[in-house]
Amino acid sequence: RVKGSLYAMKILRVLTATALATLVLAGTTACTATVSLQPAELANDPNCAEVSVRLPETIGTAPKRTTDAQATAAYGNPTAVIVRCGLPEVKVSKLRCVSTSDVDWLVDPSDAPRYRFISFGRKPATEVIIDSTKAVGVSTLDALAPAIKSVAADATCSG
Repeated sequence: RVKGSLYAMKILRVLTATALATLVLAGTTACTATVSLQPAELANDPNCAEVSVRLPETIGTAPKRTTDAQATAAYGNPTAVIVRCGLPEVKVSKLRCVSTSDVDWLVDPSDAPRYRFISFGRKPATEVIIDSTKAVGVSTLDALAPAIKSVAADATCSG
């Protein structure tokens, strides 16, 4: 009888530990929801895989979050930065061009304070949308530059 009681106590401890672990995991994953994004047209380009695996885990204090689309990333909660690789290459544009950390970017301010940056002269292009109320544009682009530079530039623009 004692053996049976000890066995039942061991099972109860294992079940209790498993239930607690499940609650802890559920609590930590429920804190940040998956960011729903649309993949870019060329998201399946192998160069986007090169960009994706090189994206930083944090930008400033904003952690990288889970997204539901290929070749995308999001940072911060609420989201401060969105990255989408797989846009058609841009070699000509009327948008203003800036260069930081050896990457040329076209700047689209049409939705300010959310600024859209598109890599210039890289195939495929990468789009970065920065909410300037939550993140600093230049610092963000500098943090992403090593990943973006994994796609060789075949054109440059002048600011």
